Amino acid sequence: MIVLFTDYGFNGPYVGQMKSVLTQLSPRTTVIDLMHDAPSYNAEASAYLLAALVNEFPDNTVFLCVVDPGVGSGRKPVIVKAGKQWFVGPDNGLFNVVALHAADKSEVKWWCIDWKPQRLSSSFHGRDLFAPVAAMLANGEPVPGEPLLLERKALEKKAKINWPADLAKIIYLDHFGNAISGIRASSITASQTIIVNGYRFDWARTFSDVNLGDGFWYENANGLVEIAVNQGHAGQQYNLGVGDEVQIVIH
Repeated sequence: MIVLFTDYGFNGPYVGQMKSVLTQLSPRTTVIDLMHDAPSYNAEASAYLLAALVNEFPDNTVFLCVVDPGVGSGRKPVIVKAGKQWFVGPDNGLFNVVALHAADKSEVKWWCIDWKPQRLSSSFHGRDLFAPVAAMLANGEPVPGEPLLLERKALEKKAKINWPADLAKIIYLDHFGNAISGIRASSITASQTIIVNGYRFDWARTFSDVNLGDGFWYENANGLVEIAVNQGHAGQQYNLGVGDEVQIVIH
């Protein structure tokens, strides 16, 4: 299985072109569109979002991930194995949180991709480089890269790059206007209040536990703290956006 995670959007040719490469090189592999509206140009927010979503997929899933504002620059193309899942994409922090949250840090391995395609666009590595490499991994071929041989401390430092285990910011607004944070709900308690943009949100288990139009925070289906409005649009009602700071009030 190859799972796609990008900021390409569904409009335009980019997703289709990338999937065409995957279908040609690995025709028997199922390709899943996880999301193509990851926070644009924002590897940090996307990293926390990706890490919250990967546990729903089986072992040996290959995640083809492209949130790559530095495409064509000196940033490295990498393969990461975290646990029993594979990740292919740019080395710009996108896989840091996946590596940081891995249950067994000794099972986290990094490779720098050294395979080169005949055609490599300066601006579309998702199609020309990352998609072929993802297909190779899905086909069970050898890893097309050089291992990044790092001491454990160096590896942990690389994975963190001063990023915390949880990100106290809004990282995504979904179709309903719910504002997802980079905070794992397991790290706080239901008695704590969330403050964003001066608005206070108390915990509720689910939407129907509050009145219509009321805002609240809850643990979403992927284990993150999410701000929502019962049958309303939290983003519009409270002027929430990606990057807004989330304050946790300790009672």
